[in-house]
Amino acid sequence: MSIKRYYNLGKEILFPICRSITGNGIKKTLKIIKTQLPELKIYQVKSGTKVFDWKVPPEWNIKDAYILDKNNIKIIDFKKNNLHLVSYSVPVSKILKKNELLDRLHDYKKIPEAIPYVTSYYKKYWGFCCSFNQKKQIIDSYSKDDKFKVVINSSLKKGGNLLYGEFLIPGKSKQEILISTYVCHPSLANNELSGPIVAMSLIQSFLKKKNNKTLRFLFIPETIGSIVFIHKNLKHLRENVIGGYNLTCIGDDRMHSCMFSKYGNTLSDQSLIKSYKKLNIRPKVYSFLQRGSDERQYCSPGIELPIASIFRSKYGEYPEYHTSLDNFNIVNLKGLKGGYLVARTAIKILLKKIIPKVKILCEPNMGKRGLYPTLSRNKLKHFTKDLMNFLTYSDGKNDLKNISKLIKKNYHQTKKIYKILLKEKLLIN
Repeated sequence: MSIKRYYNLGKEILFPICRSITGNGIKKTLKIIKTQLPELKIYQVKSGTKVFDWKVPPEWNIKDAYILDKNNIKIIDFKKNNLHLVSYSVPVSKILKKNELLDRLHDYKKIPEAIPYVTSYYKKYWGFCCSFNQKKQIIDSYSKDDKFKVVINSSLKKGGNLLYGEFLIPGKSKQEILISTYVCHPSLANNELSGPIVAMSLIQSFLKKKNNKTLRFLFIPETIGSIVFIHKNLKHLRENVIGGYNLTCIGDDRMHSCMFSKYGNTLSDQSLIKSYKKLNIRPKVYSFLQRGSDERQYCSPGIELPIASIFRSKYGEYPEYHTSLDNFNIVNLKGLKGGYLVARTAIKILLKKIIPKVKILCEPNMGKRGLYPTLSRNKLKHFTKDLMNFLTYSDGKNDLKNISKLIKKNYHQTKKIYKILLKEKLLIN
């Protein structure tokens, strides 16, 4: 299984990289993934591009950041841990008094030894992060008149780019399963690298097979990346995506959990439920009201893509979330394999589903096809009604099993109707 190889890649190579939603960190990460998956396509979108209600932000890069005390000793150093800097901090070089410095230091009192992960993508700001213990030490060790030198050697390039990666596995059908994960957090293991590790492993698994449907894998910066991708591809996504999953926080071995799509009734949701049952897993199911990752974008009004999310311990629900303790002590092979098996099984179930979709807008003219009486005096035959009922529910949101229940026919009868309508070229499959 390739998951062990990708686990090692994540732990040894990808983990130290300082990533953000734009910049050299995400560029380097995508290039490394491409060395493993040469057919990965890397796309770029210019800063300032309007995407729905958003704009792609300036490209942010960081070379160095630190705080010097009165003795010229570095008391906080970005190069020791990239979480020490608030992501997207603007360039700074200034002298501050103790209280001014403390106002810019973010800590996490609940876990005193942990450095929190803090961002400010869309409002100009600068700041540092440290453990509660470290901040307390600064408070105790220096007087109120002591001065500190703050240096942030960063850049915000308005003419820069946002990057994302896409890997396509063409299938027999244009019907598409979308798998999305993100590559924008710095040194975080579960909240960041577990998703790409599982996604790369899934690609290797399905590359070896003849798939009935097309599989599309995305490696994107969270939120703005999915918004950019949807904006560029909305027509295609609406016409072709029949299901899919957002993969995040899928690498620890504490529990299994998930979030269904907005109404909890899509084919993705049904396949995920069946996957857990098949693997004898009882997951914790979170309400869509507790959303916080890219399921927000895929299921948003006017987009309405049937995308569910698969987790182990959900983001925001485990103590190490968004801290320096989210490392490879909590992400392990057992956890990753468990998340991988759930996702792979759900995808395999989706691949096997027959999901008819009418080719023609509005009701097709069945009379010219000899499937509907042309004289108004003639009564509609039961079989003709069955054909029309089948077409009514062939909206790309139901498989044959669902349609058979809706039109009150057994599966064998429903499949017979499906074959007739497919022969008449009324369905996309």
